[in-house]
Order: sequence, then structure tokens, then C-alpha cells
Amino acid sequence: MDSVPANEKQAYRGLLGQDFTDTVIKSMGPKTSPRLREVMTSFIQHIHDFARETNLTVDEWAAAVQMINWAGQMSNDSRNEGQLMCDIIGLESLVDDITYQAAVESNNPATTSAILGPFWRETPIRKNGTSISSDTPADAKLVFMHGKVSNASTGAPVANATVDIWQASTNGLYEQQDVNQKDHNLRGKFVTDSNGEYSLYCLRPTPYPVPNDGPSGKLLTLLDRHEWRPAHIHLIVLAEGYKSITTQVFDRDSKYLEDDSVFAVKEGLTATFTERKGDPQAKLELVYNINLAPAS
Repeated sequence: MDSVPANEKQAYRGLLGQDFTDTVIKSMGPKTSPRLREVMTSFIQHIHDFARETNLTVDEWAAAVQMINWAGQMSNDSRNEGQLMCDIIGLESLVDDITYQAAVESNNPATTSAILGPFWRETPIRKNGTSISSDTPADAKLVFMHGKVSNASTGAPVANATVDIWQASTNGLYEQQDVNQKDHNLRGKFVTDSNGEYSLYCLRPTPYPVPNDGPSGKLLTLLDRHEWRPAHIHLIVLAEGYKSITTQVFDRDSKYLEDDSVFAVKEGLTATFTERKGDPQAKLELVYNINLAPAS
């Protein structure tokens, strides 16, 4: 990449100025949807201005395209490297916040959302009170996690809501990254009962690094940033008649809460793991209640 300081660079003085950008924008035909026209007009304008302001070279552009292609080649049903690259630059967290604030402004308060992340996959439904951990590692701490899904407007319990949960193991790997973990290990969908309650056994999460074998890890290295994520558990909560919630719950005692490598930590998403007595399966407990906004 060009290392010339920005204040020493000369502004772009080529032939393809704003008239060229206007021509590209106006090339969209009359059948383009209004929203797509709005988004692409802004995108084209900003990316053309970015290229001019930074004096972007062909070699630099080609390196960026190569990195994008690399992300696509690595992505599959088990890992979304393109999404992880968006996480590294904070884009997914920003878009998530824009979407959440729009819901707040429309008087639809709900549990705070967070990014999906690159490792979600479809998983089977499990019975409440069962464990998502197979062959629990010796260094793991089992947790009884439970809570209630409620209507954010009325407080009424939401029955038959699906609580989709997944997490990494103590070695920092999700099951699709680790040949030693069973299929769908540390994943499960739980359906709330008539009281809106769900329950399961999981692991107390631990911090883990963003994978360094792809363009996201390469980008972190180029930016001289650390690769660590704080300890967290992922959730997607769905119920008929309600807006879905994608979120994460973070261990309040974890490292990296202040400098998460993907900028996903928000106020209200940290929780405390407490001592659990009289349970031979788990010595820790996590209560996590979820509020869903009605779809209307």
C-alpha cells in the first residue's frame, strides 16, 4: 500500500471528475427500485470520492479485490468470511445499531441487539433443561442458563418462541472449525413453554481470537490490531407475531470488553455468572431474559 502521508499527497487531477460520477449514477434505468437507487447513488458517490481523496492506485484496488475474492472463496455454510471482514471494520455493528435505533424510535423497545457473526448455522431443537455440550472439556465450567421471553410492550410471556444459542468451546473454536467436536456441539434451539421460559446447560464462555487463516486475520495484522473477542454466547430469538432478535450476552468479568476486535459489545449486553447450589451438573448460573417487540 502507498505509505505517503495524506498531507503530502496531491489531490487527484485526472479527467474523471464529478461529471463522470454523475454519468455512472444516471446510468441506472427507470426500473431500478427507489431504495436501490437511493443506496447505490450514495455508494457510487462515496466510493468515487474515496478513490479521488486517497489517490487510489490500480495495484491497491487490485489488492482489495483480491482480498474480497479470498473472503468469498473461504465462505460456506459453516463460515462467513465476508461477514467477518465487515465485523473487523465495525460495519455490521454500525448497521445493527442503525436498525435497532429505528426500532426504538418507532416505540418498539426490545432486548438490545448485536451482530450475528460468521459462525451461525442451522441446528436441531433440543428439550429445555438439556445440555448443548458434548464431551465437555476438562477446563470448562458448566452453566445452567435460563430465562423468560416476554412481550416488550406488555410484559406478557411469549410461549413457543425459539431461542437459538451457539458458542465456541474453551479452545476458542466453534464446532465446524474443530474436527474433534461433535456435529452441532455447543449449539441448540430451545422452545419456550407456556410461561415463556427456556433453560439449558452450556459452558461459561471464554475469550477467543478471530481466525488468522483468512483475509480478516490478515487485515487485523495489517492494521496492527489484536484479534481477541471477549467471552460471549450468541442468541437468535424468534416468535410468530414478533420482531426477531439477534444478540450476544457477554461475561461481565471477561477481558476485551472495552476493545472487542469486532466492536460488538454494547451497554446492557453484559451479564453476571452466579454460584449455583444443589445442582450436580453445574456450579454456575446465568439468568438471561429477553424482550421481543411485537411485529406490528
